[in-house]
Amino acid sequence: MVEIFQKEDKILRQKSKEVSLKDIKGTKIRKIVADMKEALDSQEDGVAIAAPQIGELLRIFVISGRVMNIIRGEMKGKVPYPDTVFINPKITKRSREKMLMEEGCLSARWLYGKVRRSKKVVLGAYDEEGNFFTKGASGLMAQIFQHETDHLEGILFLDSAIEVEDIPPEKLHQRHV
Repeated sequence: MVEIFQKEDKILRQKSKEVSLKDIKGTKIRKIVADMKEALDSQEDGVAIAAPQIGELLRIFVISGRVMNIIRGEMKGKVPYPDTVFINPKITKRSREKMLMEEGCLSARWLYGKVRRSKKVVLGAYDEEGNFFTKGASGLMAQIFQHETDHLEGILFLDSAIEVEDIPPEKLHQRHV
């Protein structure tokens, strides 16, 4: 099983390096992406993971296909959506309008707090094949883009969160029932 580094690990406080375009389709990056997907899939409540969270200081994050289930209200059943890989992601536009959003993190287990995030963002990145793409997002997806790009800068959501609570899995389940 791939280890997910926790908030005390110094690697999570370092800035990640860009992936060279010639290396995107290489064995090393493919292995890292596969490890990220495995780590993310091992966490039932995980929606995304950044490379530093598995000990790799590279500008990569993966969003679980489960996010589309959440957005579309399809909480039960199999995940029909593929995971999405973002290499060298960069937020190019943020809405001025912000809102407080509840967040947690696979690297700050069972801690949840509210973070002020832009309601909408536009992000550019490369996919696993080295193709550049741009995605606009609002709501949960915009929040994920901001949370994961923060990881690549060595920033944890706890740095700006308010009303932080420790909510163990059994209590978290009760809150969402």
